[in-house]
Amino acid sequence: MPAAPSIQALLLDPSTAAGLSLSQWDLLIRQGRAANLLARLAESLSQRGGSTTVPPAARLHLESALRIAERQDIALRWELACIADALDGNCERVALLKGAAYAALGLPFAATRIFSDVDILVPHADLARVETALLIHGWHFNDISPHDQRYYRRWMHELPPLHHRQRGTTLDVHHGLLPPTARLSLDRAALFEHWVDLPAFPGLCVLPPTSMLLHSAIHLFHEGEFGNGLRDLFDLDGLIRHFGPRSGFWHALLDHSARLGAGRPLFYALRMTTQVLATPVPDDVMRDRRLAPPAWPLALGMQHLYAQALRPDHDSCASAGRRVACWLLYLRSHWLRMPIGLLAAHLGRKAWRRLSGQDAREAERRQRADAKPEHGRRPRSHQND
Repeated sequence: MPAAPSIQALLLDPSTAAGLSLSQWDLLIRQGRAANLLARLAESLSQRGGSTTVPPAARLHLESALRIAERQDIALRWELACIADALDGNCERVALLKGAAYAALGLPFAATRIFSDVDILVPHADLARVETALLIHGWHFNDISPHDQRYYRRWMHELPPLHHRQRGTTLDVHHGLLPPTARLSLDRAALFEHWVDLPAFPGLCVLPPTSMLLHSAIHLFHEGEFGNGLRDLFDLDGLIRHFGPRSGFWHALLDHSARLGAGRPLFYALRMTTQVLATPVPDDVMRDRRLAPPAWPLALGMQHLYAQALRPDHDSCASAGRRVACWLLYLRSHWLRMPIGLLAAHLGRKAWRRLSGQDAREAERRQRADAKPEHGRRPRSHQND
């Protein structure tokens, strides 16, 4: 029996679904769920007439994935309304990032994109007011040590994750796209220009298309987390296919990448989308020096590492090569994030706190404090707002 195609291959060519056995479908569904691409697969098969070849047992999983995506869209719209209400009058501008932005714009690939939190970007000058407003409206910082709190606030480009007490949602509040200590120094002024209002969500904005694509590239090719790497690569493919045909888009993208200082992540994004997903990128764009490509030996080596790392995070795709690639890219992300001396001091403190039991003791104290009843406090509701 031939091996089942990977979830990536089936998304690129849904016709290969014909004739797959139940065991092959079982593997594909597991890969799709691990990569957060199962709803996308269901939509792709339906649009291209391949759903009729799916056996009933597998079809149930695909239909369930679509229902989950639909429910997420409903919940997201309510969550965005709550965020806008909480921040009304407390922030000059609030931009949605990544999945929330794609969904709010109604981009073609966003309807089936699964994500677990909402990311927003606010000017640093408004950060204190934003944090206070969110805390007043029910968000809180959950289970984070004082050391990590200080680390986030001094060295990172975002607050610690916030969780809503009633709705159970997670909100990441950014005031930049990279830590201030990162080797890649972004032009912050260029980042906060030309935001696009969202009429359906008064008070909220999104980044312009060029900044949106550059942020997606920076997130995937500067950070070292690849649990959703293949999904994020499909995001880049979707953004390019949607915005690429617009007149003047590529010239504006290259100019903006040069001004922002994000030519290298954009180079990796275009190289990997064209190589892995056959994304349509003009040849003259790939040759443009504003992409800041590395020397060819490094470019070839990085392409090999990313080809391994950007596979579904599932046991069927695991290999020694992928583990080594993810480890090397993880080390690279830390090297890019902050100077080696600062990084060594931070990691050393964390290791000492863990080995000495200080983290465990602080976590236990926080748990006891959370469990202690407060005088006059009403029981917490578990219903969504």
